[in-house]
Amino acid sequence: MTCTLRTALKRGWLLVAASVVVSVVPTTHFAAAESSNGAADPLSGLYDRVSRYSAADYTADSWASFSSTRNAAATAIQRGDTERAAAQAELQGAADGLVMVRGLKRLVADYRTRVPAAYTADSWAPFAKALTTAAAVAADASATKPEVAAAKTELTAAAAKLVAADEGTFQTITNNTFWNDTNGNPIYSQGGGVFKFGDTYYWYGVHYAGAELYRANPTRKYDGDVTFVSIPVYSSKDLVNWKFENNVATTSTAPFANGGWVGRLGVSYNENTGKYVLVVQGPGGVVFLRGDSPTDTFDHAYTQAQIVNSPTPGTGDQTVFTDDDGKDYLIFSNASGRANAFVAKLSESDSLRVEPAVRIGYSSAGREGNAMFKLDGKYYHASSDLHGWNSSVTHVIESTTSNIQGAYTGEYTLPGTEMDYSHVTQTGFFVTVKGTKQTTVIFAGDRWADFAWNGIGYNQWMPVTKTGARPQFHSVSQWQFNATTGEWRAGPANNYVLNPNFQADRVIVPQVQGWTNFRESGPSSMVTNVNGGANGSRFALQIGAAEAYAGGVRQQITVPAGTYGLSLFAKTTGSLSAAQVTVTDAGGTSRTLNVPASSGWTRRELAGIPLSAGTVTVTIRAASGNGYLLVDDLALVRTSGDTPPTGQRYEAETAPAVCQGTIDSNQAGFSGSGFCNGTAAVGAYAQFTVNAPAAGTATLGIRFANGASSGTARPARLVVNGSAVGTVSFESTGAWTTWVTKTVTVPLNAGGNTIRLDPTTAAGLPNVDYLDVGATAA
Repeated sequence: MTCTLRTALKRGWLLVAASVVVSVVPTTHFAAAESSNGAADPLSGLYDRVSRYSAADYTADSWASFSSTRNAAATAIQRGDTERAAAQAELQGAADGLVMVRGLKRLVADYRTRVPAAYTADSWAPFAKALTTAAAVAADASATKPEVAAAKTELTAAAAKLVAADEGTFQTITNNTFWNDTNGNPIYSQGGGVFKFGDTYYWYGVHYAGAELYRANPTRKYDGDVTFVSIPVYSSKDLVNWKFENNVATTSTAPFANGGWVGRLGVSYNENTGKYVLVVQGPGGVVFLRGDSPTDTFDHAYTQAQIVNSPTPGTGDQTVFTDDDGKDYLIFSNASGRANAFVAKLSESDSLRVEPAVRIGYSSAGREGNAMFKLDGKYYHASSDLHGWNSSVTHVIESTTSNIQGAYTGEYTLPGTEMDYSHVTQTGFFVTVKGTKQTTVIFAGDRWADFAWNGIGYNQWMPVTKTGARPQFHSVSQWQFNATTGEWRAGPANNYVLNPNFQADRVIVPQVQGWTNFRESGPSSMVTNVNGGANGSRFALQIGAAEAYAGGVRQQITVPAGTYGLSLFAKTTGSLSAAQVTVTDAGGTSRTLNVPASSGWTRRELAGIPLSAGTVTVTIRAASGNGYLLVDDLALVRTSGDTPPTGQRYEAETAPAVCQGTIDSNQAGFSGSGFCNGTAAVGAYAQFTVNAPAAGTATLGIRFANGASSGTARPARLVVNGSAVGTVSFESTGAWTTWVTKTVTVPLNAGGNTIRLDPTTAAGLPNVDYLDVGATAA
């Protein structure tokens, strides 16, 4: 919602990331007395609710008026007055007149932790001014509700426009795993969304009991175990490292106390009220909860059973989309049949109503997982097949005008989602990051625990970009993202094989999604997925027949140039004359892994596969008279990428190199006799002394490993001959035994030069193996 500053806001607001602690003023509590007809006494019930209010959360003037009225109500209850309607009305009016400053105070306290040096001067000046104004309003005993809301809005708008003084760092997102928060606790957040308020992202979702069970034992299904636990909120600056803040709603939150389905949700900030409104599927229809900050404990505000123009009560699936002008919309399908795609605006006055809906799409088969993103001025409505949380391709309709509720195209499949059914997910929500260098949309796909057993992890996030006429989905198992610049790249442990665990179909099929069958001899049907994969997974690939055959499956993928490793789990039955996996690059060069006979699941590997950039074909083939080959967990991972510069190599363990730490040799894969394991401290550097035959620009290759369990990058200043020439981000490599080479370009003098890697965080440097220095160019 917007009232002022609509263009500037773009939903970029923050309130302090802190758990809500409510101070309870000692007061008398009264059991709700009954009237003569047996009804509960409304005055006593109202008094008990407001008795929990704390003076610290409100302006002094509004609290003084409220407090005296509350005391008068207490007297009336104790005295047993029979005429209580007037006292109830007065108490309700006094409560409604309270001016809450809890959220504004926390916002001010949080933003006072920002430091000018971290931002550009042009962006800091208006932010500092807004912070000063907000602090004055928070301390003003007579501040009004509109003044408090305006101060919140202006400060968070200014915070949203803060520009970092540096270019940020790449952080690693690893899919197909269970995610933890920054304290190492499980993240339970499904069917929610990520919203940026100020300079901070907030992730809301639903915690179901079944999520805990599936995480503890992901080797079976937990059908229907969707018992509601809570709605947690997490905060992050980089969209990778998430801090748990609070459970904004629990089973004690009305109307969830009596059970019932709690489903998909989103959050809106309303500039008129200064409140955050959580819109969620719940008992009775669309439920509205309201809080004073993004991490507040939210209270029930309203439930809307029917949205005008929707043929059924409630919604099928829903998300909240905030447009560039700050207006908020509910994106949803109708509850029964889900054939209609709707866009409906949330009321601008308070965000507590859904206005009449406009239908933008129709599919007779039904769609779910309704969500929206905006890219290059177009709106894209995305959804998945309607079949109970199964994975599917992503269906898209796009706007043909600049009106979000205007005309849309017919439905098409989002490119990149075909071969593995959207990385074995269904649409959840989208996060659009407008970086300093590019705009990237994050596709946040759902894998629902209780219905799944279709791969590890609940949340699978993939980048969506647009270089042609349509957006492109990139199915990556690991990628690195810079939330400041908006740039992304494949991670060092990314698996380039699609549908490598044969989980996408979710049912037994004769043609596994993403793979093409081929037959050399024998029966026409010799390929299927089967129940019972390796390591407790649900499915595996099977090639074979009860008669003589030869054939298998193949897949074509696109890879960058580099050296790769191939791995898989396999087992065999009967006698096979051939069981092999072959990788053939764009130039026709092939490498084959022959799979020995094994009655149990056994890991097989082939290392050192050089591949040129372009199309690669992965072929799984078997031949036999009556045997079978079963394969699961197939991976093709680049073990070295960028070609190291030709020139001189300098080992970190060899003088005159300096390592402020220890020279260790306990992590396999290093070169020479060891590597530099730097002290975990800011400024604990590694330094090399190198020679250049002539002055000019040289390419450096820094070989390192960062296997920190946090997955956090370790940035360092790059200092050449005493002068900082840039910043190097050493991203997670997934393991301390996984070594990668980062290339950078620096100026060198003729003769001797010092090159120092100076860490800027308390984690220090990654393990540093060596430095390659290429020839200088004038």
